[in-house]
Amino acid sequence: MNKQKFLLILTFLISCLGAYAQKIGYVDTEYITSKMPAYKKAQEDIEALTAQGIKQVADKNDEVAKLEKAYRAEEVLLTEEMKQQRLKTIADKEKEVKELQNKIFGINGELFKKKQDIMRPILDEIAKALEKIARQKRLDIIFDKSSDGLAILYTNPVHDYTDYVMEELGISVEQLKEKEKEEQKQEETVSPTKTKSSKKNN
Repeated sequence: MNKQKFLLILTFLISCLGAYAQKIGYVDTEYITSKMPAYKKAQEDIEALTAQGIKQVADKNDEVAKLEKAYRAEEVLLTEEMKQQRLKTIADKEKEVKELQNKIFGINGELFKKKQDIMRPILDEIAKALEKIARQKRLDIIFDKSSDGLAILYTNPVHDYTDYVMEELGISVEQLKEKEKEEQKQEETVSPTKTKSSKKNN
């Protein structure tokens, strides 16, 4: 988003907030999804499908490479008609590769559609949780802190409703905080040990 467009949107939002005294809040969807087991599983499924598609295209490219190698090795022995037939076969295979690549990875290709199918239930779940929290907290606007569409220059933690949405999704914020504290303690315990051993070595 360019600076002029951002300023126009920001000015519009400020004027709306001033006119109607709307209550706003924000959430961090990137953080929320990173803590959702279903999202992690979805990412793994998408990565597996991507790897599968890459292999299919790579296998087709290998077929083309073998045909080209065979043609170069036998070119001097071939008649002009045979050369043209071989070249046509190679061209047809190259066309197949491009078509397969477009079919899998192109705009609205198989991978794009499968990603949508995999992500739809997760996004629907988040949308329902957002709607419920918005009603409970009487919010007029909720911004996505992780979105590139509209940057937030300053945020007051009092308006952060990320934890509420996570709780609504069944993700225990308290357990996460306890886990983070434990991990931090472990890091603090390991760090001094490393420092002492490095001093001894010196």
